[in-house]
Amino acid sequence: MEQKQHQGGMVSVLAALAANILVAASKFVGYALSGSAAMLNESIHSIVDCGNQILLLVGNRQAGKEASSQHPFGQARAKYFYSMVVAMALFFAGGALGIMEASEKLFHPGHSVENTWLVMGILGFGLIVESASLRVAFREIRELNAARLPLYRFLRESRHSEILIIFAEDTCAVIGLLLAIGGTAMSHITGNPFYDAFSGLLIGILLCLAALFLAREFYSLLIGESATEGDLAIIRRAFGREEVGRLINMKTVHLGPTDLLLTAKIDIKTPFESQSADIINDIERNVRAALPAYKIFIYIETDRYRENY
Repeated sequence: MEQKQHQGGMVSVLAALAANILVAASKFVGYALSGSAAMLNESIHSIVDCGNQILLLVGNRQAGKEASSQHPFGQARAKYFYSMVVAMALFFAGGALGIMEASEKLFHPGHSVENTWLVMGILGFGLIVESASLRVAFREIRELNAARLPLYRFLRESRHSEILIIFAEDTCAVIGLLLAIGGTAMSHITGNPFYDAFSGLLIGILLCLAALFLAREFYSLLIGESATEGDLAIIRRAFGREEVGRLINMKTVHLGPTDLLLTAKIDIKTPFESQSADIINDIERNVRAALPAYKIFIYIETDRYRENY
């Protein structure tokens, strides 16, 4: 349940963009001075991440457009489209390109890692900056995770695609930097550039796996996911009143992170049929009051319950 009005991960997007611009510049300087395959992979990763955050900002702006005759429920789901584009960019431009570059140096050795201590210093700087960005993402997750779900379950159930992307990107960035530091250190100690190329390969595989996980989640969001179990329980309670004989049917779908469509069919008890309109209006008010973080489109109609409806 996400009941607090919130920017839905946009603060972490801005923090990640600032961090990646800073880190990308330092990594490219490091690559130019060292020839490190891992450093090149990390440089590509940071550039892709910068583009990804810009796409998320564009998606957020698009999602804020008002409803129109062509889009009667608005365009809130634009966030999910742009998030899917980001996941594909992370896979192809980040992971696959990095794997190809690292494989070339792995199977055709001949490159060397120079200025090792400069490379280590730049990677260490990047680790500090990316860790700070990841802390921002964790802070936003704590604010959004009102139900205090375990982290993995929250990431699976959250309808906020931006926080999912930023968390995955920042986590991959931190792990990738640790791998790059390890590969650079081993190449320096042993004099064998294999470790540098191999760490670059691992970074590319890591990005591809993260992108596949994100694509799976965003596919589900684009198709249309229902409200979370916690929110569904809250909504059902609004129908639990003496005038309602039975909640015949109820369906929900997220039109965006905080945009929800609710349809329901209820059987109102005979003595209260003349008050149907007031009862429905009261139910709608109670649902909106119980879920203030959402913009909810509610459509309720009355009917008689029949077995095998």
